[in-house]
Amino acid sequence: MDFDFIVVGAGTAGCVLAHRLSADPSCRVLLVEAGSDMPEGKIPEALLDSYPGGAYINPDYTWGQLRITTDIVDSGNKASARRKPYEQARVMGGGSSINGQLANRGTPEDYDEWQARGAQGWGWSDVLPYFRKLERDMDFDGPLHGKEGRMPIRRVFPNLWPKHALAVAAALKSSGMKWLPDQNGEPEEGYFPIAISNAYERRVSAATAYLDPVTRLRPNLTILTDTTVSQLLFEGTLCKGVELTSAGQTKPCTAREVIVSCGAINTPGVLMRAGIGPAESLRALGIPVLADRPGVGRGLMDHPTIALASFIKPAARVNAHTRRHILLGWRYSSRIGKEPNDMFVVAASRTAWHAVGEQIGTLLLIVNKTFSDSGFVTLRTKDWRDDPEVHFNLLSDPRDMERMEQGFLRLAELYQRAEIAEVVSDPFPAVWGDKVRQVGKISIRNRWLTGLAARLLDGPAVLRRSIMKNFITGDYQLKDVVDNPDRLRAFIRAAVVGAWHASSSCRMGSSSDAMAVTDAQGLVYGVSGLRIVDASIFPTIPRANLNIPVLMVAEKIAHEMIKASNG
Repeated sequence: MDFDFIVVGAGTAGCVLAHRLSADPSCRVLLVEAGSDMPEGKIPEALLDSYPGGAYINPDYTWGQLRITTDIVDSGNKASARRKPYEQARVMGGGSSINGQLANRGTPEDYDEWQARGAQGWGWSDVLPYFRKLERDMDFDGPLHGKEGRMPIRRVFPNLWPKHALAVAAALKSSGMKWLPDQNGEPEEGYFPIAISNAYERRVSAATAYLDPVTRLRPNLTILTDTTVSQLLFEGTLCKGVELTSAGQTKPCTAREVIVSCGAINTPGVLMRAGIGPAESLRALGIPVLADRPGVGRGLMDHPTIALASFIKPAARVNAHTRRHILLGWRYSSRIGKEPNDMFVVAASRTAWHAVGEQIGTLLLIVNKTFSDSGFVTLRTKDWRDDPEVHFNLLSDPRDMERMEQGFLRLAELYQRAEIAEVVSDPFPAVWGDKVRQVGKISIRNRWLTGLAARLLDGPAVLRRSIMKNFITGDYQLKDVVDNPDRLRAFIRAAVVGAWHASSSCRMGSSSDAMAVTDAQGLVYGVSGLRIVDASIFPTIPRANLNIPVLMVAEKIAHEMIKASNG
């Protein structure tokens, strides 16, 4: 088979590229996805549900064996770091098909920083037109919003919120925070209804929005699912195509250009197995060096996250008005450093799909402008079947730990306010560990067990506290953590997780930057015919959930590619 473009990975970026590039009937496009297809009319309910709890840790839609570390490590202590599951989507639409559907952009400072780091043409004034292009905002208009894009964006407003979310909002108001109706409006500090990629209480993934039935009928667009790209094919330093593997069979496929859109963990692996990466590491695995690019796999980032949870009283739980569980967000500036809006909090009025999850609410504290950028991705073997080795090094910058400490104490103070105390009880520092994951697996057994536990939790307070202490709250008590700085830091180190926002492992930058992997159009330095379009090329992680920024990057690069091909 011969194509103009082969897009490797039908995640958020891949769906955009397939749609935009195949709009030219003379352009032959192949889209390859390792996971299963989800055409309109055949999307499982778990992936359509406005509540994402049945999707994001479901092994049917993820790379189930991937393990990562969040501890601070270097080449000398990797073996001692704790390995944790880290779900990455393996399904048409990628992360947009299983994520929390939060739809925000980051701040102008994020993209001006991209440009300052060498990604020319990626300042705020350059990217805003593409944020507007991708969206169909169902609530707001004006110079910051689009009304005709393929991705619907809306909010669930307070008239439909459960009492838990309303109580958090009331506590924020009484503490002096400003109400902001539009999260994607001017980047002020305050609290707001969360913007979501969702229409009429149904998830809208990149696959739904961009690979609609009309797009799928284009004769110049070929979509292959349940198919893995086992290697890139080169003639010298020219990428000529890919080797496809499906059902144990392999075959070559050629193209004028190959676009890798496998995400910030798998994209570096694809490049390194092809011989593009740090020369010393490649030679150690017996991989011939095609292009010595030391930045491949380096600078991996995620947003550090911890949680303060509590029991929600029955009258305050998620109601019948919406399936959404994250309705309220809050951003503020820690004043640790000079970065505005560096902190982000979301109020989750439910923590899991099961009955106990309906009884537990959390405030998730996120370092939204993280300085910890020493994470890395390396290969364990040169076999494409083996997952890469992934170390995020969360909190490797001391400023991130300091902001976590300050932020957690701020959340604890918020829980003391009468508005929240009226609807919750038994607050506790939450650890997202193996026990939570085990109970979170969707099964008849867990449904039965959590149903029984939920009835007991709604019983006498003495019984509830005993059950929570022995089975839910874990090793850390709130008073102990608040009163003891050492215990607070110990809790943060034990509990911190990433927000599933892996990025920046193959960064865009200038040709003079030895650590840059691509130019400002995603073209890989040192070779030709190869481009990257996904979150791995972000120069640094923005203050945002990543789905909307990835859509923007794909829209912008696709536009520039089409513009270049038309002269």
